[in-house]
Amino acid sequence: MDEPVLLTGAGGRVGQAILRGLGDEYDWRLLDREPLPAAKVPDGVTDADRYVADITDERAVREAVADVGAVIHLAGDPRKTAPWDSVLRNNIDGTQVVMRAAAEAGVERFAFASSNHAVGGYETEDRTPDLYRPEDDYRLDGSELPRPGNLYGVSKAAGESLGRFYHDEFGMSVVCVRIGNLTKDHPPREYERGQAMWLSHRDCAHLFDRCLQADYGYEIVYGISNNDRRYYSIERAREALGYDPADNSADYTFEGKPKSDGDTETNGGRYDDDSFAADADRPAPESPAEPNFPADPDAPSDDA
Repeated sequence: MDEPVLLTGAGGRVGQAILRGLGDEYDWRLLDREPLPAAKVPDGVTDADRYVADITDERAVREAVADVGAVIHLAGDPRKTAPWDSVLRNNIDGTQVVMRAAAEAGVERFAFASSNHAVGGYETEDRTPDLYRPEDDYRLDGSELPRPGNLYGVSKAAGESLGRFYHDEFGMSVVCVRIGNLTKDHPPREYERGQAMWLSHRDCAHLFDRCLQADYGYEIVYGISNNDRRYYSIERAREALGYDPADNSADYTFEGKPKSDGDTETNGGRYDDDSFAADADRPAPESPAEPNFPADPDAPSDDA
């Protein structure tokens, strides 16, 4: 892709996983509500390509999307316990502003960070915990209706509907990625649900790379690694996007330790965690929440 890619919520966990994997692959524009420290910005991204703005600021968003070829929209309140006023402003109104600006600017591809919480209501008492185990064959594949488990999930279902509208009305290609449980070096420890929906950092980068490269109309796909434990199907992501995940939570013990010392570059080294500065030069990890919202104490590892 020759045109720039706008990444909203660039300072958050998903944004950083994408940038650390794909920092050298695209001409980035980064938007966040707070200035990004140098360690969070790939080499080559100039000050002019960094936007400090709220996604409900229509003028700023229109400026940021001008002449871009694609948008990855991550920004919003990530807390599954977020109150309605924040969900409405940051996740619904903000997504509407970004999608409308992108559609009116003629953006070709729009990747929307949806969430497992958009379908959390399918995890009923009679299905769990068997749902999270390899021998259970129940699968959600993206064709089912949303069934939010909280107001945060409601906001993500609304974003999926907005994507459908802007695809139908403007012809913009839209993919909604129902992101699972993003952790970097290992799946969530001693947490069956988290291991069933684990998304590694390198698979996250690869998936959004495919969102930027593939040809599609409107899609809903699940963003998880190739886990033996899973109740989300990744077949649509494979077919529509060419997604080819490298990681599997079954390669780790339930405590999160690798079962062997196998090749850590099983994905051919496509997406290197050292894309920016060396780890020694980076500041200590921040709160797992987006930079403008407090961490959610109820969610040890649920990301999107």
